[in-house]
Amino acid sequence: MGCDCESCIAKTLLSVFNFLFFVLGTIVLGVGVWLATDKTSFIALLKMVENDQLEHFTQPAVIEQLAYLLIVIGSVMFFLSFLGYCGAIRESQCLLTTYGLFLLVILVAEVTAFGLAAAYKDRARTETKNYLQTTISNYYTSNDRNQTDAVTLMWNYMMSELHCCGVDDYRDFALSEKWNESKRDKIIPTACCVQTALFQPQDKNCPFSPTESNSYFKKGCYNALTDWIMYNRNLVIIVAIAVGLTQLLAIFLAFCLCKSIEKYRGMRL
Repeated sequence: MGCDCESCIAKTLLSVFNFLFFVLGTIVLGVGVWLATDKTSFIALLKMVENDQLEHFTQPAVIEQLAYLLIVIGSVMFFLSFLGYCGAIRESQCLLTTYGLFLLVILVAEVTAFGLAAAYKDRARTETKNYLQTTISNYYTSNDRNQTDAVTLMWNYMMSELHCCGVDDYRDFALSEKWNESKRDKIIPTACCVQTALFQPQDKNCPFSPTESNSYFKKGCYNALTDWIMYNRNLVIIVAIAVGLTQLLAIFLAFCLCKSIEKYRGMRL
Protein backbone atom coordinates (compact mmCIF):
# COMPACT_ATOMS: atom_id res chain seq x y z
CA MET A 1 0.00 0.00 0.00
CA GLY A 2 1.29 3.42 -0.86
CA CYS A 3 0.92 5.42 2.31
CA ASP A 4 1.12 8.96 3.60
CA CYS A 5 3.26 9.96 6.56
CA GLU A 6 0.52 9.42 9.18
CA SER A 7 -0.42 5.91 8.03
CA CYS A 8 3.25 4.89 7.75
CA ILE A 9 3.87 6.05 11.32
CA ALA A 10 0.76 4.19 12.52
CA LYS A 11 1.86 1.02 10.73
CA THR A 12 5.40 1.23 12.12
CA LEU A 13 4.32 1.91 15.69
CA LEU A 14 1.73 -0.87 15.65
CA SER A 15 4.20 -3.32 14.15
CA VAL A 16 6.99 -2.58 16.64
CA PHE A 17 4.70 -2.39 19.68
CA ASN A 18 2.88 -5.63 18.90
CA PHE A 19 6.03 -7.46 17.85
CA LEU A 20 7.56 -6.76 21.26
CA PHE A 21 4.40 -7.94 23.01
CA PHE A 22 4.25 -10.96 20.70
CA VAL A 23 7.77 -11.98 21.74
CA LEU A 24 6.99 -11.32 25.42
CA GLY A 25 3.70 -13.22 25.20
CA THR A 26 5.43 -16.16 23.52
CA ILE A 27 8.03 -16.28 26.31
CA VAL A 28 5.36 -16.10 29.05
CA LEU A 29 3.28 -18.78 27.33
CA GLY A 30 6.34 -20.98 26.79
CA VAL A 31 7.39 -20.70 30.43
CA GLY A 32 3.84 -21.52 31.53
CA VAL A 33 3.71 -24.64 29.35
CA TRP A 34 7.15 -25.69 30.57
CA LEU A 35 6.13 -25.35 34.21
CA ALA A 36 2.90 -27.26 33.59
CA THR A 37 4.62 -30.17 31.86
CA ASP A 38 7.99 -30.33 33.63
CA LYS A 39 7.90 -28.96 37.19
CA THR A 40 10.74 -31.22 38.33
CA SER A 41 13.46 -29.59 36.22
CA PHE A 42 12.30 -26.10 37.24
CA ILE A 43 12.41 -27.03 40.93
CA ALA A 44 15.88 -28.54 40.45
CA LEU A 45 17.03 -25.36 38.71
CA LEU A 46 15.79 -23.12 41.52
CA LYS A 47 17.34 -25.33 44.19
CA MET A 48 20.74 -24.65 42.64
CA VAL A 49 20.38 -21.08 43.89
CA GLU A 50 21.46 -20.80 47.52
CA ASN A 51 18.52 -18.90 48.93
CA ASP A 52 16.33 -20.28 51.71
CA GLN A 53 13.43 -18.01 50.77
CA LEU A 54 13.14 -19.62 47.33
CA GLU A 55 12.16 -22.90 48.95
CA HIS A 56 8.71 -21.48 49.67
CA PHE A 57 8.20 -20.83 45.95
CA THR A 58 9.26 -24.29 44.73
CA GLN A 59 6.30 -26.31 45.97
CA PRO A 60 4.58 -28.38 43.23
CA ALA A 61 1.12 -26.88 43.93
CA VAL A 62 2.50 -23.32 43.74
CA ILE A 63 4.32 -24.01 40.47
CA GLU A 64 1.29 -25.72 38.93
CA GLN A 65 -1.04 -22.82 39.74
CA LEU A 66 1.57 -20.32 38.56
CA ALA A 67 1.87 -22.29 35.31
CA TYR A 68 -1.85 -22.00 34.60
CA LEU A 69 -1.78 -18.27 35.33
CA LEU A 70 1.18 -17.74 32.97
CA ILE A 71 -0.53 -19.79 30.25
CA VAL A 72 -3.67 -17.62 30.46
CA ILE A 73 -1.71 -14.34 30.49
CA GLY A 74 0.66 -15.49 27.74
CA SER A 75 -2.21 -16.72 25.55
CA VAL A 76 -4.04 -13.37 25.78
CA MET A 77 -0.84 -11.43 25.01
CA PHE A 78 0.03 -13.81 22.17
CA PHE A 79 -3.44 -13.60 20.60
CA LEU A 80 -3.84 -9.81 20.79
CA SER A 81 -0.30 -9.00 19.65
CA PHE A 82 -0.62 -11.52 16.81
CA LEU A 83 -3.76 -9.75 15.56
CA GLY A 84 -2.12 -6.32 15.83
CA TYR A 85 1.21 -7.30 14.26
CA CYS A 86 -0.19 -9.35 11.38
CA GLY A 87 -2.93 -6.80 10.80
CA ALA A 88 -0.37 -3.98 10.48
CA ILE A 89 2.18 -5.91 8.39
CA ARG A 90 -0.39 -7.46 6.03
CA GLU A 91 -2.57 -4.32 6.06
CA SER A 92 -5.62 -6.39 6.90
CA GLN A 93 -8.67 -4.38 7.85
CA CYS A 94 -10.31 -7.48 9.33
CA LEU A 95 -7.41 -8.25 11.69
CA LEU A 96 -6.90 -4.60 12.65
CA THR A 97 -10.61 -4.08 13.34
CA THR A 98 -10.75 -7.22 15.48
CA TYR A 99 -7.63 -6.11 17.34
CA GLY A 100 -9.02 -2.62 17.94
CA LEU A 101 -12.40 -3.93 19.11
CA PHE A 102 -10.80 -6.38 21.56
CA LEU A 103 -8.69 -3.58 23.06
CA LEU A 104 -11.71 -1.29 23.17
CA VAL A 105 -13.77 -3.88 25.06
CA ILE A 106 -10.93 -4.37 27.57
CA LEU A 107 -10.53 -0.60 28.03
CA VAL A 108 -14.28 -0.06 28.51
CA ALA A 109 -14.37 -2.90 31.06
CA GLU A 110 -11.47 -1.34 32.99
CA VAL A 111 -13.01 2.14 33.00
CA THR A 112 -16.41 0.71 34.00
CA ALA A 113 -14.87 -1.25 36.87
CA PHE A 114 -13.03 1.83 38.19
CA GLY A 115 -16.16 3.96 37.74
CA LEU A 116 -18.40 1.52 39.61
CA ALA A 117 -15.82 1.15 42.39
CA ALA A 118 -15.67 4.94 42.78
CA ALA A 119 -19.46 5.40 42.61
CA TYR A 120 -20.29 2.57 45.00
CA LYS A 121 -17.41 2.69 47.47
CA ASP A 122 -19.21 0.94 50.30
CA ARG A 123 -20.44 -1.88 48.06
CA ALA A 124 -16.98 -2.23 46.48
CA ARG A 125 -15.41 -2.37 49.95
CA THR A 126 -17.86 -5.06 51.06
CA GLU A 127 -17.41 -7.15 47.91
CA THR A 128 -13.62 -6.89 48.14
CA LYS A 129 -13.65 -8.00 51.76
CA ASN A 130 -15.98 -10.89 50.93
CA TYR A 131 -13.72 -12.00 48.10
CA LEU A 132 -10.60 -11.88 50.25
CA GLN A 133 -12.40 -13.78 53.00
CA THR A 134 -13.48 -16.40 50.45
CA THR A 135 -9.88 -17.03 49.42
CA ILE A 136 -9.02 -17.70 53.06
CA SER A 137 -12.10 -19.81 53.76
CA ASN A 138 -11.77 -21.97 50.67
CA TYR A 139 -8.03 -22.25 50.10
CA TYR A 140 -5.85 -21.14 53.01
CA THR A 141 -3.96 -23.97 54.66
CA SER A 142 -0.84 -24.52 56.75
CA ASN A 143 2.42 -23.14 55.40
CA ASP A 144 4.09 -26.53 55.77
CA ARG A 145 6.23 -27.22 52.72
CA ASN A 146 4.17 -30.18 51.55
CA GLN A 147 0.87 -28.27 51.79
CA THR A 148 1.56 -24.75 50.54
CA ASP A 149 -0.31 -23.63 47.44
CA ALA A 150 -0.33 -20.33 45.53
CA VAL A 151 -3.19 -18.76 47.51
CA THR A 152 -1.62 -19.65 50.86
CA LEU A 153 1.76 -18.36 49.68
CA MET A 154 0.18 -15.12 48.45
CA TRP A 155 -1.51 -14.54 51.80
CA ASN A 156 1.63 -15.40 53.77
CA TYR A 157 3.74 -13.05 51.66
CA MET A 158 1.20 -10.21 51.95
CA MET A 159 0.87 -10.64 55.71
CA SER A 160 4.65 -10.69 56.11
CA GLU A 161 5.20 -7.60 54.00
CA LEU A 162 2.23 -5.52 55.23
CA HIS A 163 2.52 -6.65 58.87
CA CYS A 164 -1.06 -7.81 59.16
CA CYS A 165 -3.15 -10.92 59.78
CA GLY A 166 -6.29 -12.07 57.95
CA VAL A 167 -8.82 -9.74 56.35
CA ASP A 168 -10.03 -8.08 59.57
CA ASP A 169 -7.90 -9.99 62.09
CA TYR A 170 -6.67 -13.49 63.01
CA ARG A 171 -10.21 -14.80 63.60
CA ASP A 172 -10.80 -14.98 59.82
CA PHE A 173 -8.69 -18.13 59.69
CA ALA A 174 -11.16 -19.96 61.93
CA LEU A 175 -13.46 -20.08 58.88
CA SER A 176 -10.90 -22.05 56.85
CA GLU A 177 -11.51 -25.78 57.03
CA LYS A 178 -8.09 -26.56 55.56
CA TRP A 179 -6.36 -24.34 58.12
CA ASN A 180 -8.27 -25.94 60.99
CA GLU A 181 -7.26 -29.39 59.76
CA SER A 182 -3.56 -28.57 59.41
CA LYS A 183 -2.80 -25.92 62.05
CA ARG A 184 -2.18 -28.39 64.91
CA ASP A 185 -1.64 -26.24 68.03
CA LYS A 186 -1.21 -22.96 66.17
CA ILE A 187 -3.53 -20.06 66.88
CA ILE A 188 -2.28 -17.85 64.03
CA PRO A 189 -0.19 -18.47 60.90
CA THR A 190 3.55 -17.89 61.21
CA ALA A 191 3.27 -15.06 58.66
CA CYS A 192 1.23 -13.04 61.19
CA CYS A 193 4.21 -12.89 63.55
CA VAL A 194 6.94 -10.28 63.82
CA GLN A 195 9.72 -11.76 61.68
CA THR A 196 13.48 -11.59 61.47
CA ALA A 197 13.39 -12.94 57.89
CA LEU A 198 10.66 -14.08 55.51
CA PHE A 199 8.41 -16.54 57.40
CA GLN A 200 10.94 -16.71 60.28
CA PRO A 201 9.21 -15.50 63.48
CA GLN A 202 11.23 -13.48 65.96
CA ASP A 203 9.50 -15.35 68.78
CA LYS A 204 9.28 -19.09 68.05
CA ASN A 205 6.31 -19.33 70.38
CA CYS A 206 4.37 -16.63 68.52
CA PRO A 207 2.12 -18.90 66.37
CA PHE A 208 1.01 -20.76 69.52
CA SER A 209 0.75 -17.80 71.89
CA PRO A 210 0.37 -14.53 69.95
CA THR A 211 0.51 -11.15 71.66
CA GLU A 212 0.52 -7.59 70.38
CA SER A 213 4.28 -7.43 70.92
CA ASN A 214 5.26 -10.57 68.98
CA SER A 215 2.60 -10.52 66.25
CA TYR A 216 0.15 -8.46 64.19
CA PHE A 217 -2.76 -10.76 64.95
CA LYS A 218 -5.25 -7.93 65.60
CA LYS A 219 -4.33 -5.91 62.49
CA GLY A 220 -6.35 -6.77 59.37
CA CYS A 221 -4.80 -6.88 55.92
CA TYR A 222 -7.70 -5.07 54.25
CA ASN A 223 -6.94 -1.84 56.09
CA ALA A 224 -3.20 -2.42 55.69
CA LEU A 225 -3.61 -2.92 51.94
CA THR A 226 -5.83 0.16 51.69
CA ASP A 227 -3.24 2.22 53.56
CA TRP A 228 -0.50 0.94 51.21
CA ILE A 229 -2.53 1.89 48.14
CA MET A 230 -3.26 5.35 49.54
CA TYR A 231 0.41 5.86 50.40
CA ASN A 232 1.38 4.88 46.84
CA ARG A 233 -1.71 6.35 45.17
CA ASN A 234 0.30 8.65 42.91
CA LEU A 235 2.22 5.69 41.52
CA VAL A 236 -1.00 3.66 41.16
CA ILE A 237 -2.70 6.53 39.30
CA ILE A 238 0.30 7.04 37.01
CA VAL A 239 0.45 3.33 36.14
CA ALA A 240 -3.32 3.17 35.53
CA ILE A 241 -3.23 6.26 33.30
CA ALA A 242 -0.18 4.97 31.41
CA VAL A 243 -1.85 1.61 30.74
CA GLY A 244 -5.09 3.29 29.65
CA LEU A 245 -3.32 5.75 27.34
CA THR A 246 -1.26 2.94 25.78
CA GLN A 247 -4.42 0.97 25.06
CA LEU A 248 -6.15 4.08 23.71
CA LEU A 249 -3.18 4.87 21.45
CA ALA A 250 -3.12 1.32 20.08
CA ILE A 251 -6.88 1.49 19.36
CA PHE A 252 -6.48 4.88 17.65
CA LEU A 253 -3.57 3.68 15.51
CA ALA A 254 -5.40 0.48 14.52
CA PHE A 255 -8.51 2.31 13.34
CA CYS A 256 -6.47 5.07 11.67
CA LEU A 257 -4.54 2.47 9.69
CA CYS A 258 -7.82 0.76 8.78
CA LYS A 259 -9.15 4.06 7.48
CA SER A 260 -5.98 4.67 5.47
CA ILE A 261 -6.18 1.21 3.90
CA GLU A 262 -9.82 1.76 2.98
CA LYS A 263 -9.02 5.18 1.51
CA TYR A 264 -6.12 3.82 -0.54
CA ARG A 265 -8.16 0.94 -1.91
CA GLY A 266 -10.97 3.35 -2.77
CA MET A 267 -8.52 5.50 -4.74
CA ARG A 268 -7.31 2.44 -6.68
CA LEU A 269 -10.89 1.63 -7.68
